[in-house]
Amino acid sequence: MLPINKGEAGDGLVPPAVATELLGDAGAVLILIMLFMAIVSTGSAESIAVSSLIAYDIYRQYINPEADGPKILFISRVVIVVFGLCMGGFAIALQAMGLNLGWVYLFMGIIIGSAVAPLWNMMTWKKASGTGAVIAAWSGLALALIAWLVGAKIESGEVTVDSLGSQPVMLSGNLVAILSSAFIHFVYSMWIDPQDYDFAELDKHISLVEDDMRGLTEAEQDPVELRRAERWITRRGYVLTLLLIFVWPILSIPARVFSESYFAFWVLVAIAWGFGAAIIITFLPLTESAEDINRALSGMYNMVFCRKPHQAQDPNAGKEVEEEEEAEPAEEPEDVKAETGVAAETEEA
Repeated sequence: MLPINKGEAGDGLVPPAVATELLGDAGAVLILIMLFMAIVSTGSAESIAVSSLIAYDIYRQYINPEADGPKILFISRVVIVVFGLCMGGFAIALQAMGLNLGWVYLFMGIIIGSAVAPLWNMMTWKKASGTGAVIAAWSGLALALIAWLVGAKIESGEVTVDSLGSQPVMLSGNLVAILSSAFIHFVYSMWIDPQDYDFAELDKHISLVEDDMRGLTEAEQDPVELRRAERWITRRGYVLTLLLIFVWPILSIPARVFSESYFAFWVLVAIAWGFGAAIIITFLPLTESAEDINRALSGMYNMVFCRKPHQAQDPNAGKEVEEEEEAEPAEEPEDVKAETGVAAETEEA
């Protein structure tokens, strides 16, 4: 219940406190459901990502290049179990050390922020150096940790959990991680190890475990459509980056210390953003998968009511038969062939 102290806010208790204040017990139940869904979906995505990286990029690439689908699936399942146990133990350790959610969230940028710019360059810049990306990522991490520790010492005179968790110190570590790695990779790729990679060669080096393209339509395999989709994503990515990194923080500068009305406007924009995102991520997948959902529901309906499913006819089947008939020359009747032969012999005589 409101009000909450700074420690409770750092533990991530602002949403449940506000929901309970506004909606009572129903708000608490809704927050619990939302939290469960967020944790399950995020944990699932992380587990699949890690298992895919290890199974495809490490095991199949360097250990067993001839691994088939069942073997890859087995390795993925083993990795998911091991990764889940490790992350569970890590979470318990963080809790035992007294590190709240806000502390861990800000510290995450110091740990992984140095990989952002090198990865972006590797995916979009033909001169990007792979060796430079590795050097930049690890160098940026080391510099970020140094800046983080030094910042805590300068600001508070001591290095403790509380001093390391202050926002200015965390901000300095995050900025050093991102900017230093970007600078190192740029310098290395421009003057030490410049590349001239042809991204058209990328498809040639991607091998499928099984030659199965059923999940992709012809449009999704069309290079023209893929380039159009790339431009669509790139443009909107730049616009969104501009809004989140520059425009949104700049809006807070004129107000300095927020008045009640300005804070209400700030909250209104955040709520509108949240509702807009919720509507898009809820209904867009439903519209994109409407055909598959309809097919699944039809199958369930037919199974429940013991109805025979309707067999769809291939619209191209009739056309193929007609084309084959047109392609094959019609055979002349035997009497026509005989008359033709007699006429030819008469002309020769």
